[in-house]
Amino acid sequence: MAEMNDERATDERAMDTALDLAARARRIAPPNPWVGCVVVGGDGTVLGRGSTQPPGGAHAEVGALAEAGDTARGATAYVTLEPCDHHGRTPPCTGALIDAGVARVVVAVEDPDPRVAGRGIAQLRAAGIEVEVGVRAVAATVLLAPYLLQRRSGRAFALLKTAASLDGRTAAVDGTSQWITGSEARADAHGLRADSQAVIVGSGTALADRPTLTARDCDPPAERQPRRVLLDARGRVPAGGPLFDPRFGSPLVFTTATAPADRIGEWRAAGAEVEVVEPQDGGVHLEQVLVALAEHHGVVQAMVEGGAALHGAFLDHGLADRIVAYLAPVLLGRDARPAFDLAGPTTLADATRWRITDTRSLGPDVRITLDPVAAEDR
Repeated sequence: MAEMNDERATDERAMDTALDLAARARRIAPPNPWVGCVVVGGDGTVLGRGSTQPPGGAHAEVGALAEAGDTARGATAYVTLEPCDHHGRTPPCTGALIDAGVARVVVAVEDPDPRVAGRGIAQLRAAGIEVEVGVRAVAATVLLAPYLLQRRSGRAFALLKTAASLDGRTAAVDGTSQWITGSEARADAHGLRADSQAVIVGSGTALADRPTLTARDCDPPAERQPRRVLLDARGRVPAGGPLFDPRFGSPLVFTTATAPADRIGEWRAAGAEVEVVEPQDGGVHLEQVLVALAEHHGVVQAMVEGGAALHGAFLDHGLADRIVAYLAPVLLGRDARPAFDLAGPTTLADATRWRITDTRSLGPDVRITLDPVAAEDR
C-alpha cells in the first residue's frame, strides 16, 4: 500500500509540473489546446519538458521527447491531455511516444475532440504502453475548461467580464465609468483579453465608450491581439473610431438582415468582416455567433465585455460559461447603471446559482470568478 501511495504521489508531482507548462502555453496555443508534458525516468529524474507551441509548431509531447532524446526509452510521459492520434498540421503524438519507446503514459483528462476521443489512449495501449488516466484530472479540467467546452459543444466558451461598484453598478447616473476599478484590476482584465481569442462588445457600449478592445499592459505581454467583435443587429455603429482602427487587425461584425445595406457596405469598406446571423430578442442570435466564432475563426474563449443588456442576454439564454467580476469599494446607488440587465426570477428558489471558484485582491479591488452550478448539483 505504501508503494502504491508513493507512486501516486510521484505521478501527481510530475503532473503538476506538466500543468505548469500547460498554463504557460495558454496564450499561444489556440485554437489548439494548451498542453504540458514531462518525461520522467525510473529514478524520478525529469528528462524532458514540453508545452504546446503556436499552431503549426511542436505539440507538448514532441517537445518533451526531443529534450529527453534516447533517455525517453523505458520512461514515463506525463501529459495533461490525451495525446492526439491524427494528422493535422503536425504528425500524431501517439506515434512520437511509441517511437520513443516510453513504457508508460499518464494522462490527466481525455480529449473530447471527435478526432481523438479515446483513440489516442487506445493506440498507445495497442502498442503495449501502460496508460493511466485521471491523475490531477480536476486541475486539468479547470485549466482546459474553455477548450473542453468548445470541443464538446461546437461553440466558443463565453466569459462575461464586468467591473462594478459594490452595489453592482458599472457607471454613475451621468454615464461616467472610468475608472471604477484601480490599475491592478484593469491590468488583470487585459490579461483576460490576452487569454481570449475574441473580445465581444454590444452596439450600445461601442457607441458610448468607443473601446479599442485590445490587450494592453499585461504581464506577460500579449503574444497576439484577440479578434475584436461587434454585435450590432440594426447597424447602429458607424465604421469609425478605435474599434475600426486597422492597426489592431480587422474587426468582425455580426449583424442581421435588418441592418441597412449601406451600413454593412460602410463596415466592409473600413476593413471589417461582416457576418449576417438570425435575429434574437431584438439583437443577434448569440449561439449562432459563438458557433461561428468557433467554426470559422478558431476562437476557443470569447470574452464578453458588455454592456449590461448584452451580459443579460447571454445569461438569459444560458450561454454564460464563466463570470469574472471586479468589484470596487464604492457605492453608486439605485439610479446608476446595472452590471447585468436581465429579467431575473420571480422567486429566489428559481434563481440561477453560481459557484465561486476564485477570489483575489487586486489593489483596493476584489476579483471574483464564478462558474455555473451544474443542474444535477442545484
